[in-house]
Amino acid sequence: MNKDYILAIDQSTSGTKALVVDKSGSIVARSSTGHKQMYPHPGWVEHDPLEIYSNVKKTARQALELAGIGPSRLAALTLTNQRETAVMWDRETGLPVYPAIVWQCQRTADVCAAYKALGHEETVRAKTGLMLDPYFSATKWAWILEHVEDARVKLAEGKLLAGTIDSWLLWKLTCGNVHATDFTNASRTSLFNIHTLQWDEEMCGLFGVPCELLPEVKFSDDVFGYTEDSELFDERIPISGVIGDSQAALYGQFCFQPGMAKATYGTGTSVLMNVGEKYEPTGKGNGLVTAIAWGMRGKVTYALEAVIRTSGDSLKWVRDNLGLFGTFEEMEQLLAQAPDNEGVYLVPAFVGLGAPYWNPYARAAIVGMNRGTGKAHIIRAALESIAYQVRDAVELMQSESGIRLRELRADGGASENAALMQFQADLLMQTVVKSDVAELSAMGSVYMGGLGTGFWESPADIPARQKGCRTYEPSMDPDRRERLYAGWKRAVSSVLNIG
Repeated sequence: MNKDYILAIDQSTSGTKALVVDKSGSIVARSSTGHKQMYPHPGWVEHDPLEIYSNVKKTARQALELAGIGPSRLAALTLTNQRETAVMWDRETGLPVYPAIVWQCQRTADVCAAYKALGHEETVRAKTGLMLDPYFSATKWAWILEHVEDARVKLAEGKLLAGTIDSWLLWKLTCGNVHATDFTNASRTSLFNIHTLQWDEEMCGLFGVPCELLPEVKFSDDVFGYTEDSELFDERIPISGVIGDSQAALYGQFCFQPGMAKATYGTGTSVLMNVGEKYEPTGKGNGLVTAIAWGMRGKVTYALEAVIRTSGDSLKWVRDNLGLFGTFEEMEQLLAQAPDNEGVYLVPAFVGLGAPYWNPYARAAIVGMNRGTGKAHIIRAALESIAYQVRDAVELMQSESGIRLRELRADGGASENAALMQFQADLLMQTVVKSDVAELSAMGSVYMGGLGTGFWESPADIPARQKGCRTYEPSMDPDRRERLYAGWKRAVSSVLNIG
C-alpha cells in the first residue's frame, strides 16, 4: 500500500493538534484539543505531561479517522512542540515526577538573578547563546531536583530522565526505546553548547542538572525511532521532523536565506531571523538570544530570536478573565466601534516582559484610561499590544545584529486577524506576508520529516506553500505611527518603574 501521507503532531502551549498532510502539501484532515493550564502560585505555570500525551494519541487517531485512512498509509509521524517546557520522569514507570514546568513559569526568577549577580551570564551566553532567565529549561529542572523529594530519590537510584516536551513524547511514543531531542530544542535549555553541538559539562554543573539525565541530540531530519504504543497504532511508523515550534515555523515559511524572518503569533510571539551557518553576535544581547534554527543533512543553521512572553494570550485574558467578548466575531464588531485606542494601552506583563526588556518582575497594566474608555478600547489595546511588541523586537534585532530584515512573514493563530496584520505592517513600515496556512509549525516539521524519510527527495520538491499568501502594505500616516508608538513606550516605562 502506498505511504502517501504524513501525520504531524503540533504540541503547543495551549493544546495539541494533529494534521494529515498529503504529497501536495495539502492538509486533508486536522484534529485538536486543549489541555488544562495550571497556575498553582502567582507567576507559576504548569501542565500535566500525561494529559498532553493522552491528547496526542486522541488527536492522532481522530485526524486519521477524519482523513479516512489507516496508519499503514503514513510515511512518517512528525513532531513540533512548545520548546523550553521542562519534564522529568521515571525511566522505569514512564510517569512524571512533577508536572511539566511551562516556559512561561517565573518560579526561578530569583535563582536567575542570583546567577547574574555572581557574574555567570557572560559565560552562559557565550556557550549557549541564551541569557540567564527563568524562560529556559535548566533552572526548571534544577528546581524539580531541589524541591521534589521523589525526584531526588530517583536520581540517586539512576531512574530519572529529563527532557523538553519533544523528548517526553518521543519516550512515550516509542515505549521508552528512545530518549532523544533535536538541536533546536536542545539549544533552548541553557545546557547545550551551540558551538560544539554537545551538552556542556560546565553548564550542567553550574545549574546542577547531571548530563546523564539528558537526551541524545539529533538532526531534525533524522529518523528518531518508531511508534511502539499499541494504544496509538498497530503499526510501527517512523518518527522524523522533530523540531521546536518557532524554528519549525521559520522553516515552514521558507526563510532559508539570512535576513529572512518570521513572527509566530501564538500564546507568546517568537520573532526569529535566519542568520546563516556561522554567526557571531555584534551586540550585547539586550533581550536577543542566539539559537539553532535547524539541523538537517549534517549541517546546522543559526537564528537570532526575540521572545515575547505574552501576545495572543492577552486576547484570551480579555475574553475569559474580563468577559469583554465571547467570540472573535464579536471582537471584530467591537473593534469597529473603537477605530483608535484613544490613548489606552495594555502592557501584557502577566508573566514578566520579554525582549527587549527581559524583566520577569514586571506586571501587567492598562494605562491611559479616561471616563469615556469602554470595553472596545481595552480590546483594541490588547490586540495592538501584540504589534507593538513585535516592533520592539524587530528594531532590536536590526540594531544589535547588524543584519537588515529582508521580510517579515507571519503565522500562528492571531495572524488570522486582518486588523492586527495591517497594524503590524503600519508599525513596522514594512510589508508583512501572512501565510495561507495557520499551522506553519506543523508544516515545517512535515517538510523536515518528509525530507528525512524520502517522502520528498529534496527541498526543491517541497510544495510551494507561499502561494495565495495575503500581503499587507504599510499605509498609516507617519506622524500617527510614531505618536502611537511613543505612547506604547511610555506605557511600558510606567510598568517597568512600578516593577
